[in-house]
Amino acid sequence: MTATAAAPVVEARELTRIYEIRRGPMREPARLQAVGGVSFVIPAGRTLAVVGESGCGKSSLARVVSLIEPPSSGELRLSGINAVAPTAAGMHALRKTVQMVFQNPYGSLNPRKKIGAILEAPLAINTDLGPVERAERARAMLARVGLRPEHYVRYPHMFSGGQRQRIAIARALMLSPALVVADEPVSALDVSVQAQVLNLLADLQAELGLAYLFISHDLGVVRHIAHEVLVMYLGLALEQGPKERIFARPLHPYTQALLASTPGMAGIDRSQRIVLKGELPSPLNPPPGCVFSTRCVHAIDRCRAERPAPRLLDGRQVACHLAHEFADSGHNISPLRPAQPNTQEPHP
Repeated sequence: MTATAAAPVVEARELTRIYEIRRGPMREPARLQAVGGVSFVIPAGRTLAVVGESGCGKSSLARVVSLIEPPSSGELRLSGINAVAPTAAGMHALRKTVQMVFQNPYGSLNPRKKIGAILEAPLAINTDLGPVERAERARAMLARVGLRPEHYVRYPHMFSGGQRQRIAIARALMLSPALVVADEPVSALDVSVQAQVLNLLADLQAELGLAYLFISHDLGVVRHIAHEVLVMYLGLALEQGPKERIFARPLHPYTQALLASTPGMAGIDRSQRIVLKGELPSPLNPPPGCVFSTRCVHAIDRCRAERPAPRLLDGRQVACHLAHEFADSGHNISPLRPAQPNTQEPHP
């Protein structure tokens, strides 16, 4: 199945996630909008990368899509199943449809369980397979992620960080999910190991047709793994579209600033780069108008008064009043040369 003909694994429309923050017994709870109306589609075999600074809502979006938390409003369908208000049968199917790989491989594995038991646990909970069949599948999955048969009887503390993340990936795949939500899966690993794990994820996607929702703050990693990019700021999508278009010609000032501030990003015209100044505003008190207006060097009065709606421009969605001027004038960082990641991977 080609990428253009692939069926949608994830369909999200206007997803929101609002938290109530208690401020004392005599005061009304404050409302924190962590995700504010985000929409996207991820077909089988494709990766949507969500990027932005800490506190932009990336992980909250991951928790909603992975069913750890319910959305406050909006629509979410996983493999055609309503994930907001599923039936009992639908909920059983959803548990197998989406799995998550967490950021810290040192904290996501039970240190008291052997690797074989960790991998078999999803099968014991969600299937009727017997012990022999569960063990066979677990051993086969170990081989698929590049680990050896003797690792089956070892404990997590006996592995390196990269090997532990391979085990976490293997566990996520035990139920043959259609979607894997990866929340900063390589940020806790050494740079020399990151490429190995990214290559493994890419190989598994090609082999199994997996859809990935990939959360990251590292645009160098995103350039290697993603097909589509969603740039978030204070819970909102500021720019969204194909990786090639966004990396070659970002149209939102925030995207331009993120790319220009990424070390090792080739082909940047430093004379035109935008430097982010100040801190992310409090999500409890977001600025009126465009949420990026307090840090944007191009902001005008309209930006401070009117929140821009996403609109299609140059093959991507952009939420910026001035995006058409950037597109017409070419006022952004220069195109980026393709990345050349290290694809050589030693045996674990």
